Amino acid sequence: MRTHFCGLIDERLIGQTVTLCGWADVARDLGGLCFIDLRDHEGIVQVVAEPADVEGNDRVIATASDVGYEDCLRVTGQVRRRESVNNKIPTGQVEVVATAIEVLNKAEPLPFHAHENPGEDIRLKYRYLDLRTADMQRKMRTRTKLVRALRRWLDERDFQDIETPILTKATPEGARDFLVPARMHPGEFYALPQSPQLFKQILMVAGFDRYYQIARCFRDEALRADRQLEFTQLDMEFAWVQESDVQDTAEAMIRDAFREVMDVDLAQPFPRMTWAEAMRRFGSDKPDLRIAMEFTDIAELVKDCEFKVFTDWANDAKGRVVALCVPGGATLSRKQIDEVAAHAAKYGAKGLAWMKVTDPTLGREGVNSPIAKFLDDATLTAILQATAASAGDLLLFGAGAWNTASDFMGAVRLKVGKDLGLVREGWAPLWVTDFPMFEWDEDAQRHVALHHPFTAPAVDDVESLRANAHTAVSRGYDMVLNGNEIGGGSIRIHRPAMQAAVFELLGIDADEQLAKFGFLLDALKYGAPPHGGIAFGIDRIAALMAGTESIRDVIAFPKTTGAQCMMTGAPSPIADEQLAEIHIAVRPKK
Repeated sequence: MRTHFCGLIDERLIGQTVTLCGWADVARDLGGLCFIDLRDHEGIVQVVAEPADVEGNDRVIATASDVGYEDCLRVTGQVRRRESVNNKIPTGQVEVVATAIEVLNKAEPLPFHAHENPGEDIRLKYRYLDLRTADMQRKMRTRTKLVRALRRWLDERDFQDIETPILTKATPEGARDFLVPARMHPGEFYALPQSPQLFKQILMVAGFDRYYQIARCFRDEALRADRQLEFTQLDMEFAWVQESDVQDTAEAMIRDAFREVMDVDLAQPFPRMTWAEAMRRFGSDKPDLRIAMEFTDIAELVKDCEFKVFTDWANDAKGRVVALCVPGGATLSRKQIDEVAAHAAKYGAKGLAWMKVTDPTLGREGVNSPIAKFLDDATLTAILQATAASAGDLLLFGAGAWNTASDFMGAVRLKVGKDLGLVREGWAPLWVTDFPMFEWDEDAQRHVALHHPFTAPAVDDVESLRANAHTAVSRGYDMVLNGNEIGGGSIRIHRPAMQAAVFELLGIDADEQLAKFGFLLDALKYGAPPHGGIAFGIDRIAALMAGTESIRDVIAFPKTTGAQCMMTGAPSPIADEQLAEIHIAVRPKK
């Protein structure tokens, strides 16, 4: 139906006849002279319908004058140089003088204009219109380029693209599974995979050595800007490897993808940082290194002061008292500091103490703070020296259980860094390594896996792991970029005795191990090689490349934070007859 794309018409085509298809982005009737900005996925070109002593031109003018916004058109005409150049678009040097205009489909009045921002619910309800916009076309094409670059890189290095099942066994250990009733097996269910984790490990046992898959994954969990019920990840697994083998390969791949898609050269090599160091310095296991601010632990300085919030936690072996020096932060008003405190409260803070520094050389006379009266001169001076505070800086203080204080002060660091423009431009990748093997769940009174229960511990001895479970370190690693975890992986457990021991520490007894993971334990008995891997969030990397904070902007048909598809109305009720076929009865809502 067409000979060229709208956005690719340029001076090389002057004098040639072209046929274009697209939507009317703008239509202007100047009384016998009509201009149409015709748009397709490549861009926009100006179409002109003008009076001339040519048979049939009256029909062209009549059709053009009736064109409305987003009408679907087919235009034939001759390319010529524009009298008034538009340097804002790539086709701005030329225009197409129409000799025929065909309206392929009229558009009814639209619920919103492409140049408006109607709100996300409306955008998602009419997603097909939202996806037509130049910005969404750009974002989705960025995602396509990313996936193409990753596949090319892996294919060239002899990774095997192997599909794993979508209907699989429910092995709940983390997020909730999406369950699918098995019609042919009444009362039994499949689960949609949260990841291909167990299958890719079994592929290593099967001798495939290097595997990858662009995999769809499903997790029934609460949504936010960087999470969806269904998402896409690049899944990779390697046999006969150590941590550095996986990291070096994955790093080279991501570096190449950024170079190909964005013409960006990431650091080489990526810096490496242990989990303990990341939490100590930044209060996050995915620190944004574009923000220079770091924590100063001050427990030793305040353990004898008169401020009870400080002293209680400073003298608690499980506590932490930390200070964050914010350059130029003294400009924040009391209301703005209260907003930061409210943000910290979302992450567990009971309060947020602060101190504005006007002149650190003057000691007490050089600060403004509601807590200064509880600190003697020596303590106050020691805090100013330890934090290297300068005139005009703001000190923010957090105290609490070690993990809680780290978490909320990490959130504070990010917020004030963004609010005060302290985030430098560019890309800051790193590896975070040596994660704790387990976390302790107070409610369940048992260990839970920090990554997943198939991650190998740093120790190779079962008894050593059992004896030191609270402090055990795993062989896990995450790739972080600009404060986002874009990939996570580990060396896996490849011996059945160690896997069984980890299950036991997680409160999974022998019967439950057999019921849920018997097929994996069996596979590990038959010469399973040492293996490891990593999975990358395609949605998250594409969002970073496209310059958007929400992964919904790089997913064609995403769900809302309420887990709904606004366009189709999913989820929706199912007829009783269909439920009966799969042996399901729905309880009435309470």
